[in-house]
Amino acid sequence: MQPTLQFLGAAGTVTGSKHLVTAGGRRVLLDCGLFQGLKALRLRNWAPPPLDPATLDAVVLSHAHIDHSGYLPLFVRHGYRGPVYCTPATRDLLEVMLLDAAHIQEEDAERANRHRYSKHSPAKPLYETADAEAALRLLEVRAYGTPFAVGASDTTALFRHAGHILGSATVELAVGGRRVVFSGDLGRWQRPILRDPELVPEADVLLVESTYGDRRHAPHPEATLAALLNEVAEQRRVLVVPAFAVGRTQELIWWIRRLEEEGRVPVLPVFVDSPMAIEVTDIYARHPEEHDAAMAAANQDGLALRTGQFRLVHRPEESRALNPRGGPMVIISASGMATGGRVLHHLAHRLPDERTTVLLAGFQAAGTRGRSLQDGARELRIHGRSVPVHAKVLTLDGLSAHADQDELLRWLRGFRRPPQVTWVVHGEPQPADTLAARIRADLGWDARVAEDRAVVPLA
Repeated sequence: MQPTLQFLGAAGTVTGSKHLVTAGGRRVLLDCGLFQGLKALRLRNWAPPPLDPATLDAVVLSHAHIDHSGYLPLFVRHGYRGPVYCTPATRDLLEVMLLDAAHIQEEDAERANRHRYSKHSPAKPLYETADAEAALRLLEVRAYGTPFAVGASDTTALFRHAGHILGSATVELAVGGRRVVFSGDLGRWQRPILRDPELVPEADVLLVESTYGDRRHAPHPEATLAALLNEVAEQRRVLVVPAFAVGRTQELIWWIRRLEEEGRVPVLPVFVDSPMAIEVTDIYARHPEEHDAAMAAANQDGLALRTGQFRLVHRPEESRALNPRGGPMVIISASGMATGGRVLHHLAHRLPDERTTVLLAGFQAAGTRGRSLQDGARELRIHGRSVPVHAKVLTLDGLSAHADQDELLRWLRGFRRPPQVTWVVHGEPQPADTLAARIRADLGWDARVAEDRAVVPLA
């Protein structure tokens, strides 16, 4: 049988990452992500799996973000019992993130049934806590930099630092005499907390992400963030930041602490209202093998990820107690695209108030509430009701954990020889097309944009 590669997600979109490699009698899935964003994409989560999970030999995860890992519980529910390989930090994050994803879905279904705003009766969660727990039992940890066997065969894989979030890795898969390299989500150079992305010497077939393949990031918004925090203090505003619990929350805390230490902003009350973000911040501190030099030095006193007036909000009643509180204060809460989580309660309460500033500090996928706010929506549907938007809504560019076009090219130039073919994945159509064209023009490589569900030969 001819070796093949099939794109089962993150092709033409930035979500649902799943890439099936079939070669040498082996079937290995690179990532097992959930679709997020547009309804048409989310409905794919409810459809039967795109392949029979029981026919897979292994799953190899690039990192813990739900659009790369969140479909695992469904795979297990439908019969997958093989190994799921990941880095140590990814394992620790998944123990929090998969259970949290299941809990949110159970909670959302219960709320929809209680308030009767679902079109389905009864509303059901996509998967349950028991499914997430079963998926976690399949995780097998492998360290960076050391090849490991993928199942009982001559297939091997190798993780390298990707610099995107804690535990993120590029994947090198040697199968059927071919070397397949998957970028996962690539991070950026000279960013706080994490090591820079590692270069990869060679590949026969390359899959490279293209989330920001058509643009360059703005310079780091340190000055913009400082000005915003000063405005919050002077005008006694409430700053609500929908933030990814993994990566973005920790980087925001890092920069606020630094600005405070430099005397560039006053010390404001900062509430982290996300049980998952609280746990993840602790996990970040526990993995020094991931830290860059600055984080390693700052973490020695245990204050690297704490601000001057740092408050962790654990219980729901503590979260609700923030409602009557006025500014100045900062509330950092998940989810980062306002698709769920406690931030929805804060948005429902604060969006009608002109004294609120909402800061969008990350990529907002099409179809999410965050994208609607970014596009100027005057009302938002939250928990079955319409909420007017009178708050100031700002976007903070420059904090992205994804490499931009130039940074992607920097990583690609690290290959000693051109791959036989480079497939551009994990990008909306324009960024993917633009990056593929730039790879062809600048590097002279055979670069093609992956098509959803397409099956292509391994070169």
